[in-house]
Amino acid sequence: MKHVKVPQDRIGVLIGEGGETMREIERRAEVRLDIDSESGSVAIDDVGDPVSGMLAPDIVRAIGRGFTPESALSILDDDLRTFELVDLESHTRNKNDLKRQKGRLIGENGRTRELMEELTGAEVVIKGTTLGIIGQPEEVEAVRRAVGMILDGAPHGAVYSFLERKHNELTQGFDVRQSG
Repeated sequence: MKHVKVPQDRIGVLIGEGGETMREIERRAEVRLDIDSESGSVAIDDVGDPVSGMLAPDIVRAIGRGFTPESALSILDDDLRTFELVDLESHTRNKNDLKRQKGRLIGENGRTRELMEELTGAEVVIKGTTLGIIGQPEEVEAVRRAVGMILDGAPHGAVYSFLERKHNELTQGFDVRQSG
């Protein structure tokens, strides 16, 4: 049995209307979820395929970190699709620095976060002290590198150029695989 802690404000999303989301996770990941809505503690018990069951904590964690249930469940759609969390607090000096860095990662009107998604194909959510990424390994790596550049103080223009280069590499690689 595995345990995951989910923020109080995300318990309702995890359960879903009438328990719909919880049942969908249980069905698709072949697990049983025991959600304590008071503490936010979620016990996950494998009841079927252990490989699917191994992904269940990531699905629950992803929903807890702000992803939609559909995005979180997409981890089950492809063997290579993964969920990764970047702890922003460990890259910042204090609360003000964290706030400033989150602002840089989100960008004006959310543009930086959107560009990360558009140019890599990954999904990106910034919530609390974390940045979550769901995508293929090369997409996740590209976002992780872009985030690292921003946290290290790189100008947005340099990060956007990097993301555009990565986008071209990812799409050209895809085109070659498609036609090959």
